[in-house]
Amino acid sequence: MEKWFDRLRKDVRFSHSLHSCINCGTCTAICPAASFYNYDPREIADALQVEDEQALVELLSGETIWMCGQCMSCKTRCPRDNTPGLLILALRNLSIESGLYMKSVRGRQMYALKKMLGETILATGYCVHADRVDPSLHPELGPIWKWIMKHRPEIYNMFGNSYNKSGDGALRKIMDETLDEIRKIFEVTGTSERFRMLEKDAEEKARQEDIEFDETLWNEYFRVQYSEKPESHES
Repeated sequence: MEKWFDRLRKDVRFSHSLHSCINCGTCTAICPAASFYNYDPREIADALQVEDEQALVELLSGETIWMCGQCMSCKTRCPRDNTPGLLILALRNLSIESGLYMKSVRGRQMYALKKMLGETILATGYCVHADRVDPSLHPELGPIWKWIMKHRPEIYNMFGNSYNKSGDGALRKIMDETLDEIRKIFEVTGTSERFRMLEKDAEEKARQEDIEFDETLWNEYFRVQYSEKPESHES
């Protein structure tokens, strides 16, 4: 049976990002996520360096690897040229490929990100688009957001935009040819296949939990995952 570290070594991000951690803690000191969460990139680098199989399985199954914000401050500060942020990407990739991501709350929420960001990119060419924002998902924005959504064609075009129209400016309509190119990029890079995997795993989890699941944007399973919180990881 192939060991977990054998699989991890196949990811080029792993081989290029871990040389010899000296446990200085510089990455943790500079890490913004470590200021808010119980997250220590130094410990991750050390666990991977000693090739502790059990520690690796725990990382792949837990919440920790999803705390990194990918700012790559660790890359610029490490005296040994290690990059914990890229190690995190390799771990996330293996977690999803192995299915172990479904054991963690933050891992399962990759489906929610796929619905919110991935499908928006494919449909509109934007990571975030006004037409695909549900105010109920963002109560922190206050009641005025609902009013903005209702009157968005008038409001957005007041600022010189080309909202859902051809032309220049923010929120302009992206040409169909460009959207086709984006979809081809997703297919060639394996992103579309990854999306299908996330969808399949989510549907199976919803079936096990007896939660409504369909292809609509904000289905019940999405809302459950979107609002679920793991046990406290705050520092």
